[in-house]
Amino acid sequence: MADFTVGDDHFRLDGKPVRLLSGALHYFRVHEEQWDHRLAMLRAMGLNCVETYVPWNLHEPQPGVYRDVAALGRFLDAAHRAGLWAIVRPGPYICAEWENGGLPAWVTGRFGRRVRTRDAGYTAAVERWFAQLLPQVVERQTDRGGPVLMVQVENEYGSYGSDRVHLRRLADLLGEHGVSVPLFTSDGPEDHMLTGGSVPGLLATANFGSGAREAFEVLRRHQPKGPLMCMEFWCGWFEHWGAPPVVREPAQAAAALREILECGASVNIYMAHGGTNFAGWAGANRSGPLQDRDIRPTVTSYDYDAPIDEYGRPTEKFWLFRDVLGAFADGPLPDLPPQPAGLATPVRAELTGWAPLSGVLESLGDPEPPESGVPPTFEELGVDRGLVRYQVDVPGPRQPYALEVAGLRDRAVVYVNGVREGVLSEESATLGNPVAGPASVELWVESLGRVNYGPRLGEPKGITGGILHERQYLHGVRARALRLAAFEEPGAVAGVPFGEVVEGRAGLYRGSFELTEQDRADHAGVELPGWTRGFVWVNGFCLGRYWSAGPQRTLYVPGPVLREGANEVWVLELDGAGAPYAELGPGAPVRTGTPRDVQAPNGAYPLTVEAG
Repeated sequence: MADFTVGDDHFRLDGKPVRLLSGALHYFRVHEEQWDHRLAMLRAMGLNCVETYVPWNLHEPQPGVYRDVAALGRFLDAAHRAGLWAIVRPGPYICAEWENGGLPAWVTGRFGRRVRTRDAGYTAAVERWFAQLLPQVVERQTDRGGPVLMVQVENEYGSYGSDRVHLRRLADLLGEHGVSVPLFTSDGPEDHMLTGGSVPGLLATANFGSGAREAFEVLRRHQPKGPLMCMEFWCGWFEHWGAPPVVREPAQAAAALREILECGASVNIYMAHGGTNFAGWAGANRSGPLQDRDIRPTVTSYDYDAPIDEYGRPTEKFWLFRDVLGAFADGPLPDLPPQPAGLATPVRAELTGWAPLSGVLESLGDPEPPESGVPPTFEELGVDRGLVRYQVDVPGPRQPYALEVAGLRDRAVVYVNGVREGVLSEESATLGNPVAGPASVELWVESLGRVNYGPRLGEPKGITGGILHERQYLHGVRARALRLAAFEEPGAVAGVPFGEVVEGRAGLYRGSFELTEQDRADHAGVELPGWTRGFVWVNGFCLGRYWSAGPQRTLYVPGPVLREGANEVWVLELDGAGAPYAELGPGAPVRTGTPRDVQAPNGAYPLTVEAG
């Protein structure tokens, strides 16, 4: 057992000053069989601590239905075995570029703008969740012989609100459930964020990517005593579909890290290893003063331009960080574990079976609810990740008029009388060709990820307004959901009516590829040349979303998912398919050289409107 405390000047472990050299690694973004390797890489980089968020929505997908909450405990045990301390950030809101900022869709659907406030109903839901989660943390605290040094209260609350009653209640809840290690908050180094997000009596920490001296000066105005810590040192950044790649020059990032340490501060590198947004869990952002502009969904890869890349390999940034951290380490750094090996021989998975979306929906979809006057949202249908087919009839006879969707979130492929007529989005929600009546209309509406940061947190998905013909609402809507979770069930696609492949069509494709014992690898990458947008599974494991919009072209395949002999591939194409095969290879190359640096207009890095 160890006694970890927050002193007037330093963190102290059994009374002795200690500096935390931490790195963010999210257990839910890394295949469990690869945790040990990634944690060993953190140690080899010179870190003595690991930090993780906890996504509520992953572990309680429906009210009172809990899914592998013990995964957090297993990860903390793995960190302990690796010789690392641990910092836990349980939320309930986490941001993290994760779907809905970690809040379950059923929570935001039920409480709306009352989430992240003192609202009694929301607080009661948090209390029930914490009662399930926190035993995993409590029994692994340092004062009980475990690795957990500190626990965060909420997350970057000053970027969202100012309800200090809510923050105080969350801090009290942690204590009531047995958390005895120090609590802390983290916010951007700005006066309004620190006043809105800090809790009197708890350690406040700052999040930034550069300018450590200036950031800590601001923090000191609010907290004259206590150890300094950058809880999120943004060494890279995340990417959005349809936007350019985002990278940070390694030497610049290393210099910013050195400045933090030269200030005598502790640090948590965000991210040390980013991992992957498997199974459609990537979030989304909005821009503008009230973040009311177009949706910007986050890509499947959460590589983050981190020093340890998505494939678990050291980058140029890793070696520079190791040099910086080594100067502040107690003794020589450990050697690196063996570097992960990619698939040595590329293989092609021929896709030999196909089923239309309608057939997939009949096999895996929810029961169709009664016809409704207005289109129900995803939240009203209880859907988190996936798509919903909306059906409505245009009465007739009537002349051709524009068909429009009000409040579309996020994307709809439209069929009129069974013929694909186009794709609608929030910013382009009117069908190109007018529709005459009578006509039958289908809209396959897909969520591209719920907003994870800012005032639009918790906004509903699906058709949130209505379907209009000319200026007339069309009523009598039939809605049926196809959840991604339905593909997670054992034998999920056994009842899908697969037939011969019809190239270019939306639907579910199935195929396979063979691997020999010599083909065994720590990872692979899969690409779908010419395909548009959808999801890929290998042996029932959902790799996440692909999209021809880029910048991501290759989806990461964890080695533990692959097996000797036959491997099965499913591709759910939502718009238009390419040639009927998927290509598997070693994956993306290790980042080398000097990448392009992304700067905000004022020269600060990174953009301050979005935070980890």
